[in-house]
Amino acid sequence: MPSSEHLVGRNTIDKFNPYSMVAVMNSIPGVRMEERSPGSYRLSIRGSLLRSPFGVRNIKIYIGEFPFTDAGGNTYLNSLDLSNIHSVRVLKGPESSIFGANTGGVVIIDPVPKSSDSSRASVGLSTGSFGLRQMDIWYTKRFKTSVLTINQAYQKSNGYRENSAMKRQYMQVSELWNYRPDKSLHVLVLFSDLYYQTPGGLTQVQWNENRRQARPASNSFPGAIVQKAAVYNNTVFAGITHNFFLKKQVKHTFSVFGSSTDFKNPFITNYEQRKEQNIGMRTYFELKQNNKVYTLRFNLGAEAQQTNSLIKNYGNRLGVRDTLQASDRLIAQQGFLFSRLLLDIHRRLLIETSLSYNVFNYRFMNKHAVDFTRIRFNPQLMPRLAVSYTINSLFSWRASAGSGYSSPTLSEVRASNNIINTSLQAEKARNLETGIRFRHKSGRYAFDFCAFYYQLHQAIVRRTDSGGNEFFLNTGGTKQPGFEGQAEWQILRPRKTGWLRSLDLKANFNYYQFRFKNYSVNGFDFSRNPLTGVPDYSGSVNLTASLPYHLSFFIQYYDVNKIPLNDANTVHSKAYHLLQIKMQWKKQFSRISIVVFAGIDNLFNENYSLGNDLNAAGGRYFNAAAPRNYYGGFKVGL
Repeated sequence: MPSSEHLVGRNTIDKFNPYSMVAVMNSIPGVRMEERSPGSYRLSIRGSLLRSPFGVRNIKIYIGEFPFTDAGGNTYLNSLDLSNIHSVRVLKGPESSIFGANTGGVVIIDPVPKSSDSSRASVGLSTGSFGLRQMDIWYTKRFKTSVLTINQAYQKSNGYRENSAMKRQYMQVSELWNYRPDKSLHVLVLFSDLYYQTPGGLTQVQWNENRRQARPASNSFPGAIVQKAAVYNNTVFAGITHNFFLKKQVKHTFSVFGSSTDFKNPFITNYEQRKEQNIGMRTYFELKQNNKVYTLRFNLGAEAQQTNSLIKNYGNRLGVRDTLQASDRLIAQQGFLFSRLLLDIHRRLLIETSLSYNVFNYRFMNKHAVDFTRIRFNPQLMPRLAVSYTINSLFSWRASAGSGYSSPTLSEVRASNNIINTSLQAEKARNLETGIRFRHKSGRYAFDFCAFYYQLHQAIVRRTDSGGNEFFLNTGGTKQPGFEGQAEWQILRPRKTGWLRSLDLKANFNYYQFRFKNYSVNGFDFSRNPLTGVPDYSGSVNLTASLPYHLSFFIQYYDVNKIPLNDANTVHSKAYHLLQIKMQWKKQFSRISIVVFAGIDNLFNENYSLGNDLNAAGGRYFNAAAPRNYYGGFKVGL
């Protein structure tokens, strides 16, 4: 493919710890995932954390065929459980073609494993440091024309810091029904009940005193423990996809989906409660043609969503909601038409052209208004052109040019300062990219290097006021040249004898020179400053070894350079180095498989912050990550 994309399958996911997506995602070049406390995820692709105090912004996420990012821009990625993710596909750079509005990239999560020829069941249990408990149950039943999959997961942790416990219950039901040879239905329903405490950021002085403490009280505000700062997220998501082959070469896909979220967040300064309902549809035709000269694939379709949000803010009296402070109803609508053409000539030259027409608007009404106020954004036409050329049996070259568009999310339009910011504009991005891939005929050696130049205009940046309440504003923009690479080496091919049966090495790195452009705040010019929250270098190396007696060993080293924590670049987090190892025993009996594993995270016992609060009020930048910690468990399959 001519895109910069990366696929992580279940075999790779199983090499890491079973309770967090962070290590898995950080093994992908160009991707950085943070976890301020257990359950509090942040995700960025190529430095897109500027506008993300938490969660996911300007990245579009799909779960199978269904958009998991709602019309209001929210993506509750932390509501998913790692044990229920079969694969993760990451498309880097703006992909505003068949996936609609985004400026950072696209993540596609496959929640269901490939169907097998038989029914199966499995149960897994694990435990670890700081009160970690994790359990998952899988059941797959194959019928004559359908496959039913039911899985349930539970995870609990006390957390390393004070006020950082989390608990998640997750259940998912999937059924694939091929009711005719040319027609099929896929139904997906998931339920997630997530609770996690939010300890809050610390100043450097507080970090030095006791980095395990939650945010303490100040002269103006009580502390996180007293206010019982936490997030309660109850989400139900459901979708149905119908596939129909009109002819042998023409396929039609139609999906409808919806979700409901009950979100509560007692915070230091207030108690927020949100009730959100999202509904949408996605449909497209796909034409495939093959002959001796070329292979053609053409897509034409549309996607549309609407999110209704009722947001209320109360006073927070020791974790109990008090007097109503603000109440607003917001309705966001977004949609796009898209087309894409893939043309492969002689299996040597691959050309991709795509175009999408994007629309977005929202309307709002507070408790004192009698009618909605509507804010419309100008429709955006987003083209993309990409080319890949196979030079010979070893090398291929690719290049692409594309544009992106990301409207402000409802959480940015109405931030925690309870003010609806109607002046906030959408981001626009342009990306130029080229790369080269190499794979040896034997499959033992491979690498993929790419260079890109990304420009962001009207960049949305998070700021905080003196009370710690956040708000967002548009900046001039950014200039983001970067270089990414990944390499694989099968040092020792699989064999049946010897103390070392196979040995595989994988490495990736990112080198960025991201800078602000035409950006000033309150008379201070931050132009040419390195981008806040982005290390200029990061990389990882991992080694997988197969040993006798059904044993395997995995080790990964992860290196991150210092990170600027404010736009002025006057405060930085220190560089850190993480080492994690995992030992596994896997044995297949006649009908039963048994896996037993144990691992250590942060073997170097680094003192570091994984998830800094950027431009934090009062200098509360730091969220301490766990020191050296241990885990172990087993899984039995039938």
